[in-house]
Amino acid sequence: MSRKKRLTIAGIMIGLVLVLVIMLYLMIIALGNRNEANLLKSEQALHYTYMTETSKNGIKLHALQTRPAYVTLETINNNVTLSGKVGINGGFFYGNQLLSIGVVNSIPVNKEIGNFGTGSENVKYARGTLVWDGASDQLSVQVASQASELKLKDHTRFWAQGGISMSLGDDANWMQQAAKENAPFPEDDRLRSAAVYDANGTLYLIVSETKSSLSDFREAIVQTFGGGKLVDGIFLDGDGSSQLLSSETALPGDNRPVVQMLRIVK
Repeated sequence: MSRKKRLTIAGIMIGLVLVLVIMLYLMIIALGNRNEANLLKSEQALHYTYMTETSKNGIKLHALQTRPAYVTLETINNNVTLSGKVGINGGFFYGNQLLSIGVVNSIPVNKEIGNFGTGSENVKYARGTLVWDGASDQLSVQVASQASELKLKDHTRFWAQGGISMSLGDDANWMQQAAKENAPFPEDDRLRSAAVYDANGTLYLIVSETKSSLSDFREAIVQTFGGGKLVDGIFLDGDGSSQLLSSETALPGDNRPVVQMLRIVK
């Protein structure tokens, strides 16, 4: 075979490879765009309102306003922003063990782990636990060590998320209660997250973009959401675990994975 023919064949082969590479690249881009479009469409179909406000004390907050019936608890072992699921981070954890109550319809959300860290208890401390009772469509905060202690009308239709009591109806004693529940690093300026509800039963899933103390974060929430009608709520895990995902924004904290999240599913 002459050198000219070899060069011609080599040129054709290189051209074919380039065409295949370009086609593959375009397919990957198209698939990514389609997945993003599908995710966006799915998120837009959910029943929530995204809100962002800066409080009078200078703390920028992001919130997903929804109804508790549209929410569930879910183990993700991932950063919320990488989960593809709308919601915020949940309770405290260590490694892959959930140290806060995380139960849906009497089933611990991290049950696959074994006997410890499943979400059946607030480990070591009786702590504020946000409970939605599906039978009455009512929210409450109950201080409990074990999920089995929670007072419910229907143990087959509820969710319960452990955290730290905010005691929104007791400004004089809330810090004492939070200390009793061993709220971590209350005086430090850190990212914070919380779940609170108002007199109409509206649920607000809140993550801060500004680092603050626990007290300043609580004050910012009271100033900003619920129109003066907030009833109660809980502080969730904070600092780098403070994470939120919606079609409007993504807050990854410090990019760490978390064990569990509060997810909007309807």
